[in-house]
Amino acid sequence: MPAKSSSIVTALTAAALVVVGVVGYQASASASGPLTQVRSDGSHAPKSPAKHDRHKKKAKSPDAVAIPAGSGEGERVVYSLGAERVWLVGADGKARRTYEVAPSSVSPSVGSYSVTSRSVSVTGSDGAAVEHVVRFAGVDGVVIGFSAAVDGSMPDADPRKKTGGIRESRDDGKAMWDFALHGTKVVVVN
Repeated sequence: MPAKSSSIVTALTAAALVVVGVVGYQASASASGPLTQVRSDGSHAPKSPAKHDRHKKKAKSPDAVAIPAGSGEGERVVYSLGAERVWLVGADGKARRTYEVAPSSVSPSVGSYSVTSRSVSVTGSDGAAVEHVVRFAGVDGVVIGFSAAVDGSMPDADPRKKTGGIRESRDDGKAMWDFALHGTKVVVVN
């Protein structure tokens, strides 16, 4: 009898350790990254330099670049195709953050969408390891969404490949992840 009860205790202990390991992994995968320093004027501290030349410009405060007219009201993500820029807009209609992005080779049509799915980390349609994926549209079988490459790169999309990843810096990707929960409105403008 003692051999059976010790086997049961061993099996239960092993099962408990597996559960704790899985829960710990899930918690670390969804945990927020390092805190971003905020200046006294409410803007974020400068981001680390991006690898792509056009994204080496200074980060602008949310008030420095106006939210596009006709982009709706209330809480939303605004994505300007022409400006290659995103605004995270609060319920009060004020930009919480704005930043440049590297567009995908397949662009969504101008219009209003909502966040349909999210993934902490996956392989992007271009084969790169990406994180903080926020999907909101589809065009001819290509899923469109915001993401940040784990290596921090923001290359121009290869026009020969149909990809839907709108690339952000890792800091901006984390901000999008925290802001754009499932169902959040996404407005695409020219």
